[in-house]
Amino acid sequence: MSERIDLINELQWRSLLKDCTDIDGLRDHLADPDNNPRKVYCGFDPTADSLTIGNLVPIMLLAHVKRAGHSPIVVMGGGTGLIGDPSGKSAERQLNTIETIAGYIDKQRPIYSTVLDQIEGPDHQILNNHDWLKNISYIEALRDIGKHFSVNMMMQKESVKERLNNREQGISYTEFSYMILQAYDFAHLYEDMGVTVQLGGSDQYGNIVAGSDLIRRRATQESDDASKVFGLTAPLVQKADGGKFGKTEKGAIWLTAARTSPYAYYQFWLNASDEDARGWIKVFTFLDQVTVDSLIARHDENPGKRELQRTLAQEATRILHGQDAMENAEAAGKALFSGDIGSLDEQTMVEVFASVPTTEHSKSELADGLDMVEMLKSTKLASSNREARDFLNEGSVSINGEKIDADTKVTEAHLLHGSFIAIRRGKKKWHMTNWS
Repeated sequence: MSERIDLINELQWRSLLKDCTDIDGLRDHLADPDNNPRKVYCGFDPTADSLTIGNLVPIMLLAHVKRAGHSPIVVMGGGTGLIGDPSGKSAERQLNTIETIAGYIDKQRPIYSTVLDQIEGPDHQILNNHDWLKNISYIEALRDIGKHFSVNMMMQKESVKERLNNREQGISYTEFSYMILQAYDFAHLYEDMGVTVQLGGSDQYGNIVAGSDLIRRRATQESDDASKVFGLTAPLVQKADGGKFGKTEKGAIWLTAARTSPYAYYQFWLNASDEDARGWIKVFTFLDQVTVDSLIARHDENPGKRELQRTLAQEATRILHGQDAMENAEAAGKALFSGDIGSLDEQTMVEVFASVPTTEHSKSELADGLDMVEMLKSTKLASSNREARDFLNEGSVSINGEKIDADTKVTEAHLLHGSFIAIRRGKKKWHMTNWS
């Protein structure tokens, strides 16, 4: 990953460039990273103790900034997160305490470093905008920042217009003022650190432009350096079928193992549709164009092999969770498919079977050996004695990957890691039993 890239060309090829305040000017601005590296930032408001794969898009943008030889800066919204961006929200956000936001920041911080540390290039920085926003008095905010904003312009912002037209919800002055705070972030970073480029998702373009405008209005007439600031956004990633990106029947796909296990993360990418995988392999991996084009061509020749999805799952999981976790997730998937789960360590087993039906049992039931007919009925893998015997006689039932018959008695010898017995009926119907 040490090869230097042209940032604009790279983002265009990866379909990661939607809006730019001045694309030709930005291209020139970034043209000489060896002698004139630029500082580029993206802001993230902490609304939970983790981030989702929707948030991973701007993190990947910053990674490409580093690949291009420029300095990426993460701005965590310890200040703006106390207010809440109205973009994409149909109702007022619940306000969190300073302590809650600080806790979210501590949990999210490692995610940025995990991705950015993999790239050779200038060191990245992680800042907290609460460090400078907390020092601004209300009078100062009105006199030195607010005077540069037109209420007429602010009311034209899509998220504001939508809420203003909804009489039941409306919008508070607090959320209405969010744009001013984000704009001030850009101005502060420009004036204090020489940051000249802001990145974000396409829903942030209005806020980014407001920041660029504020910088120009605060600049002295003798200086034209303020004309050298730029904003760039990536499109919000969507699924080809119109479904919500990064959502499953159980909710969001998170970027920390405590929220979404490496196995579940791997499976999300592995189960991508052909059309989604073609786009996501560019967005969520660092594979180069030659490799991706070759991969897609091989996939088109033999889509049933699902090489495209498997490579996407491998690369995306490795970037976020590391090589070992990726290999464990891949091995766990193969074990589940084959039924040979005895080799899985306890943590991986729990992750793999987290989404299958589970029942709790007492080990005392195993003392004299438990009849499998009763076991199939109690786990609802069979609805009657006759159906259970048919399944067993057909050889369609296994425990812990081993085929059994109607004469098999379940005992403590069958327990995996001293607590688990996994029953499979047919190829895909699993049930986990937990014994204590």
